[in-house]
Amino acid sequence: MPQESKPVSYGGQAVIEGVMFGGKHVNVTAVRRKNQEITFLEVPRQDKSWLQKIRKIPFIRGIVGIIDSSAKGSKHLTYSADAYADDELEPEERAKQKEKEESSMSLTMMLGVAAVGVISFIVSKLIFTLVPVFVESFLFGKMFENYIVHNLIEGVIKIALLLVYLWAITLTPVVKRLFQYHGAEHKVISTYEAGEELTVANVQKHTRLHYRCGSSFMMLTIILGVVIYSIVPWDNMLERVLQRVILLPVVIAVSFEFLKLTNSLREVPVLRYLGYPGLWLQLLTTKEPLDAHVEVSIASFNRMLELDAKLGNAEVSEPLRNGVLDTVKG
Repeated sequence: MPQESKPVSYGGQAVIEGVMFGGKHVNVTAVRRKNQEITFLEVPRQDKSWLQKIRKIPFIRGIVGIIDSSAKGSKHLTYSADAYADDELEPEERAKQKEKEESSMSLTMMLGVAAVGVISFIVSKLIFTLVPVFVESFLFGKMFENYIVHNLIEGVIKIALLLVYLWAITLTPVVKRLFQYHGAEHKVISTYEAGEELTVANVQKHTRLHYRCGSSFMMLTIILGVVIYSIVPWDNMLERVLQRVILLPVVIAVSFEFLKLTNSLREVPVLRYLGYPGLWLQLLTTKEPLDAHVEVSIASFNRMLELDAKLGNAEVSEPLRNGVLDTVKG
């Protein structure tokens, strides 16, 4: 596949029974429906000029990018979840459900899908940051006086909780398929970055692990968090909790920059190992996809590239309509 001298670093995320890819001008989600049809959600990106400028500022861009991804990604996750739920309903139940949705206003509708996505990210990040603090204090609070030792143990507890959580959710069929689509997303990006044609056979040859993955980001926030939290000492639980909350944006910003660094060094001998902890975590957050999962991922990526090319030379004034791809015709 021919590419420019400086190709775009495309990213994506797995959704329920599908994959979302983000382009320069549009975000596209492709979802496999129960009747094997692939449907699309196509949302043009209309970032403000000031937001585009902030995205270029080191450290600040990490926080802005994560929040923006949470806001926009939630819309695509909601679309895939609604499609999955709709497929599970009988025709009569589907009609009743639609009437119920039209006659009531849910919390998500009142706050906005994007706002709910951002709030969910912040709350979950705070919970994952603070719970290990209390667990470590309860188990080892009186064993050591050195706060750095407590920080190290806290980091180990975070990793243990993360691994147990990821292992537990992979036991459910839906999440297992989600992680297979996650693997398919990585394989498609790797195939594109290698300059190869996006066919199922070519995509399946590539690894399901990728340096720019959000799973790597999660691992980096734990490892770098131990280092950053150890710079500022604390004497009691209140100081420790406040320190974690105040320094959380710093941890996110530094982790984002380090993730970009590991991606740029992935072809450099020795230095490529800096990204290995994140790749190891992806052994849990991705699964080897089937050809059917890869087909959906390719459809999403190709549709994104197609719309990116069209929208690159035109202003978008209206939202794109959902599209449908005939899987038999390709």
